[in-house]
Amino acid sequence: MRPGLSPAQLAALYDLENQWAEDDDFFLAFVNELANRRVLDLGCGTGRISLAVAARGHTVVGIDPNPGSLGAARGKTGAEGVTWVEGTSSRIPENTVFDVAIMTAHVAQAIYDDGEWSRTLADVHRALAPGGRLAFDSRDPAARAWQRWTPTETQSRHILPDGTAVETWMESSPEPDADGLIALTEHRSLQGGPVETETSVLAFRTEDQLRHDLIAAGFTVEGIFGGWSGEAVGHGQGELIVVARKPA
Repeated sequence: MRPGLSPAQLAALYDLENQWAEDDDFFLAFVNELANRRVLDLGCGTGRISLAVAARGHTVVGIDPNPGSLGAARGKTGAEGVTWVEGTSSRIPENTVFDVAIMTAHVAQAIYDDGEWSRTLADVHRALAPGGRLAFDSRDPAARAWQRWTPTETQSRHILPDGTAVETWMESSPEPDADGLIALTEHRSLQGGPVETETSVLAFRTEDQLRHDLIAAGFTVEGIFGGWSGEAVGHGQGELIVVARKPA
């Protein structure tokens, strides 16, 4: 049997599947509301947003638990302008204060355990300066995104920078379980070879749940939007885009 994708190939595949889009524009504009900010990018992945934010003159710490993703981030142009940390919110550098924290690309949903989610919000709250702000995105369960995660609708083919051809498709559990969790399985076939799979669990929290969790962590919710142009929940792109503040 052929070996599966290497960590470097997986990071390259992620970058091919996740190009710069309107969500990135939103988060970059959010950070850029003021100059010279201290920014925490939690769940930074391969560094797309971290690097763009640093290029605008901000001081950035990017944290991610995946060493392959961080390895790819460290190899990109401008990587020396970001402090990269392997881990979760528990690895936020001590005695470092941030003006802004972001969690992009629905990383909030990947923190599916409620206890870990509460700890994450508490850790971010501690790390923010008084008046500091947090922004993140989470798919609105009312939009039922999982219904579109089928092999037919998600099948695609990519050529990695090393010339490797990869076919991918996804499928998910038909409905969330009682806790609002969906199991999402990505299938990957390398050069037409055997299929390897990777399953992740995503939490689909409602707007009310997110408001409750943020308030419990000490945040004030400034707004929750349904789309990247500030549309109301239930409109836009089926998102719950959250902006919250640590009281001054």
